[in-house]
Formats: sequence, structure tokens, C-alpha cells
Amino acid sequence: MHGHHHDHAHTDETRLKWAMLLTGGFLVAEVIGGILSGSLALLADAAHMLTDTAALAMAWVAARLSRRPADTLRSYGYQRLQILAAFVNGVAFFGVVGWIFYEAATRLVSPPPVKGGLMLAVATAGLVVNVAAWFILRGRGGNLNVRAAAVHVLGDMLGSAAAILAAGVILTTGWMAIDPLLSVLVGLLILRSAWFVVRESGHILLEGTPVGHDVEVIRKTLVEAVPEARDIHHVHLWSLTPDDPVLTLHVSVGPESDCATVLEQVKSVLVNRFRISHSTIQVEPFSCADRKPDNQILSNAYRPTGASP
Repeated sequence: MHGHHHDHAHTDETRLKWAMLLTGGFLVAEVIGGILSGSLALLADAAHMLTDTAALAMAWVAARLSRRPADTLRSYGYQRLQILAAFVNGVAFFGVVGWIFYEAATRLVSPPPVKGGLMLAVATAGLVVNVAAWFILRGRGGNLNVRAAAVHVLGDMLGSAAAILAAGVILTTGWMAIDPLLSVLVGLLILRSAWFVVRESGHILLEGTPVGHDVEVIRKTLVEAVPEARDIHHVHLWSLTPDDPVLTLHVSVGPESDCATVLEQVKSVLVNRFRISHSTIQVEPFSCADRKPDNQILSNAYRPTGASP
């Protein structure tokens, strides 16, 4: 099973690397084409490709780092680096969108000439590159990391299509204002992607409850499924990455309960019903230590013989 998982991880890493190289390589060509043709739509699409290249790079780095073992300094490993990078990049992209909107407003007032032929050629080549990258990523298998990267590339295909449309309008009608208008559309696509990236990465960094999980539902399910569980409390659920939920909780049981059996039952429910395999469970045969006044860990009634006060 480990070898099978390793093969899938290596395949995902390879797919991400080739998609990143395709997108990033053409990004340079699109910037040059946008400058030479005078097209803001091309430059806006290049900015969109920058967001996609960054997303692919983060996904690729995450695929590589996820195979690194945890160490004494980072007991959870290095997976959170992708979340931190996603948050920083997402915030930076708001600045990119601001620049696009400012340039679009300026060009709507006084539209500069745009070389429609060069713009059309570059935008068409960009569409071909994005389609190729999308086909690389959309193959069967692949984790959420790969599927999310494919969504980014799909959005960039729309940006290239918008640039092609703008070039066609310029060549057929000479209406230069279509270039900044469609660049605003691409800017909105970037803004939407950036907002989702910032919202999701910020939620994870704030130790928010993973999407699709409800702490209260988990608590009630455990109380119903584990007969000896008198109470479930101090439930905390967060995630290292979107695919790695982590949970801690306390289980109150009677003094006569078999704590090992209760622990096994709780773990089984978490794995089979909620797909949570990383959990830390504190089984309490007496009252909860955290609920006692003055942080007293053990009451005198239950203090082991010979223990210091």
C-alpha cells in the first residue's frame, strides 16, 4: 500500500511539474507579446497566468514536501508551507488586480492603438498551452491538490479566450476599447480566484473547522455510538491542509469503564464515519481535569498513594 501511495504521489508531482513549466514558460512570452502589441488584455491574462503558475508551483512544492518526514522542530512536518504561501500569494494578487483596473480605466478614457494581429497570435498560443496543461492535470486519479490546480488552469483558459475575442473585435471593427473592457473581465477572474485562495488558506491558518465537518454533529454521533461515553467535550477540529483534518477531544466515562475499549470505539467512529484518522483522545474515568478549579489535576479523593500534594 505504501508503494502504491508513493507511485500516486510521484505521478501527481510529475503532472504538476509539467503543467507548471508549460504555464510559466508561456507567461514570459505573453508578457513580451502584451508589451509589443500594446494589449492590456494580454497583460491581464499574463497576470492571470502568473496566479496559475504560482498555484501550480505551490502544489508542486507541496507534493514534494509532503514526502518529507517530520522532525524535532516541526512535528507535523512541512505541509503547512503550502497554506502560508497560498495566503501570501492570494493577498499579493489583490494588488495585481488593482493595477489592471487602474490601467483599464486610463485606457478607456484614451484607448491606445493595439496590434490586433500580434495580440491574436499570442492569445491563441496561450489558449493552446492552457488546454495542454489542463489535459495533463485532468487525468484520472490525483488528489485535491491536483484538482485545485486544474481549476486554476481552467480559469486561465477563459482569460486566453477573452484576449482572443478582444483581438478579433479590434481586427474586424477597430474598436480599441474592447481591450481594456475585457481586461477588467480577466481581472475579475483573478479577483475571484484570489479571494477563494485567501479565504480558504486564512481559515486553515486560523485553525478553522474543515469544510464538510461539524463539531456538534461529531460530538452527538460519538455519544450515541459509544455506549459508555457519558459526555464528549473539549472537541477541537482543525486541519494541516485541506486533506489532513486533526481532532482532539475528551471522553467522560464511568469509573468501571474499560478505557482501552472506549478509546478504540471512538477512534473507529472517527475513521469510519468522518474520515478523521489523526485524533488525540483523552478518556476520563472521573471528572474532567480541565474543569476543576485552580487547574487542580487530581482531587485528593483520587490522588495516587504517595503522590505529592
